[in-house]
Amino acid sequence: MKQISIIGIDLAKHVFQLHAVDAHGHKVFSKQVRREKLRLTLAQIPPCHVAMEACGSAHYWARDIGTLGHEAELLPPQAVKPFVLGHKNDARDAAAIAEAAARPATPRVTIKTEAQQSLQAVHRVRSRLVRERTAVGNELRGLLGEFGLIVSQGHAVIRQGVIRERLDEQRARLGEELYTLLNDLLDQWLENDARIARYDKRLQRLARASDDMQRLMSLPGIGPINATLLFSHLGDPARFPNGRQFSASLGLVPRQHSSGGRNQLMGITKRGNGKVRKQLVHGARAALRQFQRQEHPDRLSRWACSLAARLGQRKAIVALANKMARICWSLLAHERRYQPQEAA
Repeated sequence: MKQISIIGIDLAKHVFQLHAVDAHGHKVFSKQVRREKLRLTLAQIPPCHVAMEACGSAHYWARDIGTLGHEAELLPPQAVKPFVLGHKNDARDAAAIAEAAARPATPRVTIKTEAQQSLQAVHRVRSRLVRERTAVGNELRGLLGEFGLIVSQGHAVIRQGVIRERLDEQRARLGEELYTLLNDLLDQWLENDARIARYDKRLQRLARASDDMQRLMSLPGIGPINATLLFSHLGDPARFPNGRQFSASLGLVPRQHSSGGRNQLMGITKRGNGKVRKQLVHGARAALRQFQRQEHPDRLSRWACSLAARLGQRKAIVALANKMARICWSLLAHERRYQPQEAA
């Protein structure tokens, strides 16, 4: 046991596969351990590196294993896959994790705290409710259209009771069966809308209680939803050397296909957390509209508006989202609020 340098763990629900190697990369043991005995098994091993793929429950196990004196590391699955030799099974997956962890160049995933995961859980539930609300609204409008009832798009039409009034007016023509069905769909939409509003208030309350989130919200285009989502994803800004690395982790930098001294830049990479990237783009869209209405534009708004005039709205929005990600990193890393700079 004293020879163990790295332990690779292939996580599962009930049975975990462990693969231990020494400092020279030679296998010490490879065995299966049940969930209830994993902590006891690792507690009997001297402190070493314990590597896992970043997947479901990985952050929980990394925090728990860290309390045993081991140095827990999470590796991105795409960095582990090239080291799987032969056909895939749990033993080879664990060996590949240990092999990838032995290489300093393999990227690591920062272990999230319980507070960060709690924030992410709120956003996941809210996103699901938004999808359900959209699906129910589309289904409701589609069924109404089949019977000649055309209503305008937008949430306000449903919230203001326009559809309910149309259903009551056409109740006799629609029949009780269809009238009851459409009313049930309408109630589902209103219930989801009310739940989303409650989650929005919860996120606003969390954002007001945090100084870091208040710093993020000082930037145009960053509201409570974006601030809480960015904070839950970024956590400690020190894990990125600069703002560009944080922006690259979100997939907001151009893809590169260069060879022979010829540099070719294409569209953005779209790597990393797609939810955070999407929300940043939405925030940049709102910020650009705000910039275009300003009477006295600052340096950032003048740059964004000129870019939109030269390259078009969509490219300017993505470029602004890239710059906003860098500014957000700077605000958290230097613990300061956003201060607009006057254009020269």
